Amino acid sequence: MLIAAIVIITLALVFYSVGVWAERIQRTLRWWHAAFFALGLAADTTGTLLMSQIAGDRRAAGVAASPLDTLMSWTGLAAIILMAIHLLWAVIVLIRNREHEKAVFHRFSIVVWAIWLIPYIAGAAAAMGGGGS
Repeated sequence: MLIAAIVIITLALVFYSVGVWAERIQRTLRWWHAAFFALGLAADTTGTLLMSQIAGDRRAAGVAASPLDTLMSWTGLAAIILMAIHLLWAVIVLIRNREHEKAVFHRFSIVVWAIWLIPYIAGAAAAMGGGGS
């Protein structure tokens, strides 16, 4: 189950990065960017739920949570909430169809993407250090 969670969360990184960086490069928000934000959010939520189940199984087996596990839990939840807000705001901007809003939306996207990287990197570090097994 750990490998599936890692693959799904890595797909979240790919989907979200494609959406965010394509929007930045194209200099305007488009519907297909929002679709990639949604794919990233769905993959991240799925992967995070799998990771939470793995952590719960580890706790049930008597393995104590590390500070890195706690960091990943809180930043992971915050990232999912931010990604959901980001997606919702992107849809609102696209529906309103104001060129200026679509042209500057990438600033918000980059911030959310950068914050999302914190739990991703923490998870990768935990997995490499044996904390994710």
